[in-house]
Amino acid sequence: MFNMDVLTSYSFLIVGSGTFLLAAIAGAVGCITVLKGQSLIGDAIGHAAFPGIVLSFMLFLQREPILLTLGAVVSGTTAFMLIQVIKENSKLELDAILAVILSSFFGVGMVLKSHIQGNSAYKDAAQSGLSSYIFGQAAYIMKDDVKLILYIGIPTLILLILFYKEIKLFLFDEIYARTIGIKTVLLYGIILVMTMGIIAAGLKLVGAILISSLLIIPAITALQWSEKFSKVLIIAGVTGGVSALIGTYISTVYDGMSTGATIILVMGSFAIISLVIGPHGMISNIKMRRREGND
Repeated sequence: MFNMDVLTSYSFLIVGSGTFLLAAIAGAVGCITVLKGQSLIGDAIGHAAFPGIVLSFMLFLQREPILLTLGAVVSGTTAFMLIQVIKENSKLELDAILAVILSSFFGVGMVLKSHIQGNSAYKDAAQSGLSSYIFGQAAYIMKDDVKLILYIGIPTLILLILFYKEIKLFLFDEIYARTIGIKTVLLYGIILVMTMGIIAAGLKLVGAILISSLLIIPAITALQWSEKFSKVLIIAGVTGGVSALIGTYISTVYDGMSTGATIILVMGSFAIISLVIGPHGMISNIKMRRREGND
């Protein structure tokens, strides 16, 4: 049934380990933004990170993953701050603000990318890989990319564990969290750092267009199976990691399938199944409404 040669191949081990780590950690972190009702912020920041990647390339004239990631972090953080400023000082709804920031920043990134293509000032610099940050190119990640995921993922997990209790209170009752002395501004910063780190690390794997799916879909899946925060985090992490391994395997066995897109497709399948048959899914909700109607 399984092709053992694929499972033991060097390329599968590299790509599979990288996608597994990223998707598992992204699944857990994504639960925070989803439960906070800000799931689409990840999508906006993901798109907004692209101009930072291009600007970093223009500045350093190389596609060093760490340098491009730093550019993505700076650009994404700037976008997040703009979202908060506009939200606090305008009458626009959050979804409208996200749409404006997403389209504006991504548009700037595309303009900059078009500018460097064919520009004699950049003719000696390798720029062919920049498109992978739009659509993703997980099948071609290298050891350095996996190391980068580890460098970002491990501190992210440590932050999540250290501030678990504070984040839990913050998510379910922000006012109460303030009254007992929890610094919510600090927690906002920590959540931003974790989210931004995952987005920056994942852009090369799934691209700016699909990066938010790594954060949102596992969380949605997990919420269909449990309402307990700790269990939701674990289920989301497992869903993300398993989806990454299955998606990587399928895209390796069948030629022409994009690894990042296949991973998202597997995640989506788990989510749909969970939405239907999960303890908090549609079937359970329909049965509950019928019982309430009979009473």
